[in-house]
Amino acid sequence: MRRLLALLLAFVLLGACQASAPGKDGAPGPSATGTAPRPAERDGVPTAAGTHRLKLEVGTPGHREYRLRVPPALRSSAGPLPLVLAVHGGASNAEKFQELSGFDEVADEKGFLVAYPEGFAFSWNAGPCCGPAKLARVDDVGFLEKLIDRLVEAKVADPERVYVSGFSNGGGMAYRMACEGPGRVRAIGVVSASLVIDCDPGRPVSAMIVHGRADRSVPYEGGGRRDFNDDRPFAPVSRAVAFWREAAGVRALRREGACRTGEGRAVVRFCPHGGGHVWPEGTAARLWAFFSSV
Repeated sequence: MRRLLALLLAFVLLGACQASAPGKDGAPGPSATGTAPRPAERDGVPTAAGTHRLKLEVGTPGHREYRLRVPPALRSSAGPLPLVLAVHGGASNAEKFQELSGFDEVADEKGFLVAYPEGFAFSWNAGPCCGPAKLARVDDVGFLEKLIDRLVEAKVADPERVYVSGFSNGGGMAYRMACEGPGRVRAIGVVSASLVIDCDPGRPVSAMIVHGRADRSVPYEGGGRRDFNDDRPFAPVSRAVAFWREAAGVRALRREGACRTGEGRAVVRFCPHGGGHVWPEGTAARLWAFFSSV
């Protein structure tokens, strides 16, 4: 009996030595040679298709986080891919906006990267808005610029094809990035946000503006209040359209059609709709069609 037990114990131990134990988050563990397989990456940035949760050092205590959607095209691509920053709205986060926006499906099909940055306490410092990020004077422009630089330096993102899209408070951040970092941003897509900052982009930036005529949070004709501690009204959407049109050297936009386009040194597209403070279905596909055309 003792001999039989010894043989069984030896068999179990041998099997344990030969099997690979699972790694963190279910990743493959060490092989029989004792060498752990490394995930595909470029300069520390994952290139395996799917969503990756990543951290970014920004030169201040702590770090910032973002989610990176990598399409299957990256592994087979000889060069870096276009990059879309998808900036969530206030009282939301990167994970929720990833689910809401619909960018993942478009990115996987068309072959571009999507970075979903995480705001500070569910908010962004877009100037006079919003909430905790504004009160803490968080350098969100610096964070987003470092995020772009990180992906460009890793040679996964093309510096000539960087676009910023955002909803509500995140749309305000898209405006701010176009105003303060036009050298990094080729075009912006703004949904349900108001241009309420002083802006001098220095170079033309293409812009697509989507806004609902029934929006009560950021009224289409202007009004409301910018923040809980700022009762100044939002500017009407027409102010943003006129500003980017003039900056781009575009003539007055044609009035016919639901989505009006002007061509100049940059492209300005205005797409009003009949809804409220929402991210309309299909917006991700429309924004990518715009980004990829400018």
